[in-house]
Amino acid sequence: MTFSIVGRSADGAALGVAVASKFLGVGAAVPAALADVGAVATQSYANLAYRPQGLALLSSGVTAEFTVKALIAGDDGPVGHRQVGVVGAGGDGATFTGDDCHPWAGGTAGDGYAIQGNMLAGAAVVTDMETAWLGSSAEPRLASRLVAALRAGDEAGGDRRGRQSAALLVVAKGLGYGGTSDVLVDLRVDDHPDPVGELERLLTMHTLYFERPEPSTLLPLSGELGTEVSRRLTELGHVDVDLDDALASWAGVENLEMRLVPGAIDPLVLAHLRKA
Repeated sequence: MTFSIVGRSADGAALGVAVASKFLGVGAAVPAALADVGAVATQSYANLAYRPQGLALLSSGVTAEFTVKALIAGDDGPVGHRQVGVVGAGGDGATFTGDDCHPWAGGTAGDGYAIQGNMLAGAAVVTDMETAWLGSSAEPRLASRLVAALRAGDEAGGDRRGRQSAALLVVAKGLGYGGTSDVLVDLRVDDHPDPVGELERLLTMHTLYFERPEPSTLLPLSGELGTEVSRRLTELGHVDVDLDDALASWAGVENLEMRLVPGAIDPLVLAHLRKA
């Protein structure tokens, strides 16, 4: 009833899950992840206990393969209808599909990922997701890679019953909001005619509002640019002797505070200011 991918970033810093299904609020049931530990997707008559159990096993240092075997061995059933994918902080991912899962059902796994689905339009859903994942290795953002793989599965037919919900969960140590959380991305589309498309839209918004700026793109708040920024902030009612403070006042109202760097301005923030 669902297709998903659990993955680890190329640098090993981030772990996450992307999932879509003809199921209300799939993000409330399938994904779980813990920074520096691993990620789990439980689906097809999902056993939600797999989430804390799987993360506990991974945190003890065992492999994803052992974690999957232990989850299945400790399950009172119906194991034949279970499906689970696991990835750890290192090594290969692992996946399991019970013999009684509704067809098409299956999965694949490799270094840093596991992909699985059931009640799918066909095997191409999984193979196309894997192709998209492997082909995006140069992309540094794990969230973008996971959603690109999910898009490939959706375009291959996805859940053969139709579309309803999708979700994305990515964790990385200390990279959540304000540096006070490990949850880097947590987005859910609970009921929508194009859930993967809506998830992509939300991720674009999340990138603007919550990602830190790329240092190489920052523009010094001096000279003509500093004068322009000061003028625009003044026109918007954010007046302060210190330009950084005035910019912070406006950015806080616009929910752009994560993109602030003293003495400089992010081009995305500048573009937003010019449209204000």
